[in-house]
Amino acid sequence: MTQAKTLNPTAATFKALKCKECGAEYELAASHVCEACFGPLEVTYDYNTLRRSVTRETIQSGPNSIWRYRSFLPVATENVIDVGTGMTPLVQANRLARRLGLKKLYIKNDAVNMPTLSFKDRVVSVALSRARELGFSTVSCASTGNLANSTAAIAAHAGLDCCVFIPSDLEAGKVLGTLIYSPTVMAVQGNYDQVNRLCCEVANTYGWGFVNINLRPYYSEGSKTLGYEVAEQLGWQLPDHIVAPLASGSLFTKIYKGFQEFIQVGLVEDKSVRFSGAQAEGCSPIAQAYKEGREFVKPVKPNTIAKSIAIGNPADGIYALEIARKTNGSIASVTDAEIIEGIKLLAETEGIFTETAGGTTIAVLKKLVEAGKIDPDETTVAYITGNGLKTQEAVQGYIGEPLTIEAKLDSFERALERSRTLERLDWQQVLV
Repeated sequence: MTQAKTLNPTAATFKALKCKECGAEYELAASHVCEACFGPLEVTYDYNTLRRSVTRETIQSGPNSIWRYRSFLPVATENVIDVGTGMTPLVQANRLARRLGLKKLYIKNDAVNMPTLSFKDRVVSVALSRARELGFSTVSCASTGNLANSTAAIAAHAGLDCCVFIPSDLEAGKVLGTLIYSPTVMAVQGNYDQVNRLCCEVANTYGWGFVNINLRPYYSEGSKTLGYEVAEQLGWQLPDHIVAPLASGSLFTKIYKGFQEFIQVGLVEDKSVRFSGAQAEGCSPIAQAYKEGREFVKPVKPNTIAKSIAIGNPADGIYALEIARKTNGSIASVTDAEIIEGIKLLAETEGIFTETAGGTTIAVLKKLVEAGKIDPDETTVAYITGNGLKTQEAVQGYIGEPLTIEAKLDSFERALERSRTLERLDWQQVLV
């Protein structure tokens, strides 16, 4: 269905779409590119009204989901799609901190986000709430997996028709985790950037609501809630340093925007927060630009197990670069082998099974600590954005196997002794 109408959100606090490059303003329609300079559009808000009307108490009295921050999100009515998304745990990671030599480390764990176990549930809840306001009955996306899961699930809950586009080589768990909701799934023979180009053509031809194309300004605002929640969970304080994965760069920039908005309306004290980003070496256009001191990002062809962040031409890459530099942060990349070790390290220290994007984040966290780029006394938050059950292929062959025994005590005891011997040998190798 084509776009039916543009609402005038008289009761809402969002005002217009504004170009991040030239500043031109547009009505609150399904549009994402500036007609004057082709820069990206972003939602703007009435912060004076927010300062007068929103308090810590009004937020805390709201639902136990991202919609407790509805005043900061681009939805005009109370008729939002709330499936319990958000308010995920902020875990004090003491064992991982000791392993890395840090004192105050937290994991923001969106591996347990509802309903599909990734942070994408946040952005899709916002995008589809706005899509419904704008009159769309068919919604879609270009996805590396997690976004397809979220779009299909939340569209099913909302009663919207759904057609999603994915690269044909995605992990089986992510494909199944989309098909179960009965959308139309198009598996495209190509990488994410090729999928995205096709989706731009489909969006223009069919007039569907693509969450990360024509609805992108609204969709991306959902990531701000990862900033809001951390501030609230830290007792209405900001951390000193955050480490987050970089794909398009949007998540990174929106956490920053979330922190700045809370400062601007007086919910937290002003504070400098360092922003560091994580990429896989096999798809690291932003990290390469950072390392080489460039102000622009060169597109690359992805070749990594970290498929969920394998975007070779990141739409918000230059803005992520800017934030890392102006906050005295960093952007680094790690190999696929280091990503696997990052997944294992988080699991064995904190009991959190993350997918490859999270393994990338933990591996980069470790790398930055070893390079002296994270102060051990800083309050550091690492963002884990997806669940490891979706990408089990990544660690197959790199973890242990069950000990098969007979249903006899002596068989158990022999196996237990073998297991303890192997553990001692593993520790000796680590010490060496």
